[in-house]
Amino acid sequence: MSLNETLEERVAERTRERDRLWELSDDLLVVSDYEGHRIRVSPSWSRLLGYDETALLTMRYTDVIHPDDLGSVTACLEELRTYRRSVRFEDRILAADGSWRWVAWVLSPDPDGMRFHGVGRDVTAERTAAEALRATEEQLRQAQKMEALGQLTGGVAHDFNNLLQAIGGSLEVVERRLEAGRTDVAKFSSAARVSVEKAAMLTQRLLAFSRRQPLAPNVLDLNELVLGMRDLVQRSVGETVQVQTNLADRLWLTWADTSQVENALLNLAINARDAMPGGGRLIIESCNVRLDHTSPALEAGVEPGEYAMLAVSDTGTGMITDVLERAFEPFFTTKPLGQGTGLGLSQLYGFARQSGGTARIESEQGRGTSVKLYLPRHRGAIENGVDRVPGQKPEAQPQIHPVPGGLGSILIVEDELLVSMVMVETLEEHGYTVHEAAEGQAALRILESSTTVDLLVTDVGLPGINGHQLAEIARTLRPGLKVLFLTGYVHDKPAKDGTPGYSGDLIGKPVAMDVLLAKVKALIESR
Repeated sequence: MSLNETLEERVAERTRERDRLWELSDDLLVVSDYEGHRIRVSPSWSRLLGYDETALLTMRYTDVIHPDDLGSVTACLEELRTYRRSVRFEDRILAADGSWRWVAWVLSPDPDGMRFHGVGRDVTAERTAAEALRATEEQLRQAQKMEALGQLTGGVAHDFNNLLQAIGGSLEVVERRLEAGRTDVAKFSSAARVSVEKAAMLTQRLLAFSRRQPLAPNVLDLNELVLGMRDLVQRSVGETVQVQTNLADRLWLTWADTSQVENALLNLAINARDAMPGGGRLIIESCNVRLDHTSPALEAGVEPGEYAMLAVSDTGTGMITDVLERAFEPFFTTKPLGQGTGLGLSQLYGFARQSGGTARIESEQGRGTSVKLYLPRHRGAIENGVDRVPGQKPEAQPQIHPVPGGLGSILIVEDELLVSMVMVETLEEHGYTVHEAAEGQAALRILESSTTVDLLVTDVGLPGINGHQLAEIARTLRPGLKVLFLTGYVHDKPAKDGTPGYSGDLIGKPVAMDVLLAKVKALIESR
């Protein structure tokens, strides 16, 4: 036998082997051109999809690709043809019975640039299982949300019922004694006031958790804040806890509400103290952090970027996994009854997210806990002690002029009758002329008239025209008009620098009347 005959037999044998693999393969094997035609298909196509070979070679492959997948498949084929390198993708192929099969493809170009070879694996079962798993996980998440909502509702009802009991009972005692001619009611009126303050604090915590609390952000140096609070933190945690600070040099400025950060730091310090009943170390750290898609702290809704990070760590008992996973839930607490509302960490998390940042807890049972607060970097400048956002011109400082002929005229716009009644009565008692309106249209009729109005005080959440829209129209009618907003929660989404979506002074409800009077006086005098 000659050498040529031997080589020919080897080639023929290898061809027969490839043909047997082609015939027996469960994968979809194909040779196609770039114009949408199949040149050769393996028998597995007919077994999987139900078409005969003639139909498969006649139909363009775009005829059987799911419309939603056609764009991505076309892009992959263009990449294959242009760059002459293999591509991988998944798409849905229409079967003869009308069903769709998921196929994972690997395509490789031929050197001639006219054709390509492909191998496709049916992954429908895996896809179906994955979708079922995702559906189960979504149901579990929904069940957890409903459980958290039920816990939140129950906690709110419990706390508010106690507060309403104290307020209602105190007012009943006051009414009985006044009807009897007695004036010794100070203790009970004070009890009602204290209960209102507690209710306001609870509401603020709930608003923080829901990211709807009114914030007063400003340019903030976290290092300066920590150093300024170090003695207070030490007194709060006691002598058995050693407070250490590890603050980064050249820490980035951030844009946040100073009082909220102070409250967060103090609450975290107290939590750490409670986790170290026998004493230990409390470490307060700061650093500059760049969060990207690989960062564990970059959860859904948090933008990649630069953040100033403040961490409070302890050497205490730590958290078990179940507690760690629920730590940010409202009203979840491991403390004994009466020693915690379970809103501290949820309030911290809500404040961080509302400020454009996030919070994260790292803990291990027996090895302590670290709570990290991430606040977005502020790239503005501080000029003459005034915070300024980039591109924003410094505002001229208002000049104080005495108000001739009385304290001033105020327009109150409030749709809640009892709230309006108390504010009007208080302001009139202190010498102001007050005009009332229950909604925006009535307020505009007053503003369009010749009535003197030195200050507009408006609720943000009004029916019809909201407070923000009313203020914009009012400033058009009366340029330079001072505006004071009242709100139970933030209706508008904050801007990227953290400022609310409306311009003007803002007070959160409920507001003490002395605070309202002081704010009104300052605004009228600064016209």
